[in-house]
Amino acid sequence: MKITTWFKTKISGNNFLLFITIAMFILMYIAGLVIYSDQGFGNMQTLMNMLMDNAGLIIAAAGMTIVIITGGIDISIGSVIGLVCMMLAFMMEKMGMGAGASIAIVLIFGIIFGFVQGWLISYLKIQPFIVTLAGMFFCRGLTAMISVNQIAITTNKVFLGMANKNIKIPFGAIVNKRGIKLYPFIHPSVVIALITLIVVWYILKYTKFGRSVFALGGSEQSALLMGLNVRRTKLFAYVLNGFLAALAGFVFCLNTTSGFVEQARGFEMEAIASAVIGGTLLTGGVGTAIGSFFGVLIKAIIETYIRCNGTLSSWWNKIVLSALLCFFIVLQSVFASMRSKHNS
Repeated sequence: MKITTWFKTKISGNNFLLFITIAMFILMYIAGLVIYSDQGFGNMQTLMNMLMDNAGLIIAAAGMTIVIITGGIDISIGSVIGLVCMMLAFMMEKMGMGAGASIAIVLIFGIIFGFVQGWLISYLKIQPFIVTLAGMFFCRGLTAMISVNQIAITTNKVFLGMANKNIKIPFGAIVNKRGIKLYPFIHPSVVIALITLIVVWYILKYTKFGRSVFALGGSEQSALLMGLNVRRTKLFAYVLNGFLAALAGFVFCLNTTSGFVEQARGFEMEAIASAVIGGTLLTGGVGTAIGSFFGVLIKAIIETYIRCNGTLSSWWNKIVLSALLCFFIVLQSVFASMRSKHNS
């Protein structure tokens, strides 16, 4: 009886949507093990590949989660990521700058860009959609001004070393046909993404800023009455999101080792979808970085299904993701109705 009561308390609270997301991920993973066992779906390296392919998205979704919890939105992060990749490639290949200095510059740019957007939204009270739409056009245009051609990073050994370094996992090894034991591996991009995810989760759950973010998203008027500095909280949320977008761009560039104008186009929608599928309410006030992480993994599993099948178009990923997004939006509506009845 106590277990049933505890379970009902958990799924009827703010963890309800997160519970659904994790359950869906587990079911989809089990289905992949059954259907595509012959294609190596169950290998540890397959899971590691999901993380490596989506390391940038994990970071971007974490930043998007913070913004959406406040009741805002940011549709500029795809363009920011594209610009960061182009800046890194241009500075290292055309200007001969070192990897450390180039990375520092793009991260500082992300902070400044996030500050400008946050200031316009929080202090001038311009709608987040309008501000970030302008930011999207600005960054994409600036990317084209730097170069309309693709710039590949081929000479910076430090950056290429980070991009290609394999970090072996001491378990989950498989034996190939030659009898050689192959251990799964990840790249440094995954380590950066997972550390960032943990830091964002900690900030939202255990810090004063995190509590202020949830209070702001729950009701801005109530947050004001509680004495919270709403404008400063909203500003810091967009500054942090800008930094995370730039960091996601750096990690994304580690995977592509190049910069070009069309890079990461539509990436912001994937980040929003991951956050929503992960249980973040579009109306604000509810969300978790861990949920967004599982939202990214669900997208990664769909991509892996398509690769293992071998006959399906890659556009099926978009179709299934859109269907899942609609499903979770409906769930959010039901959840909001449940909360309203509970509060009344």
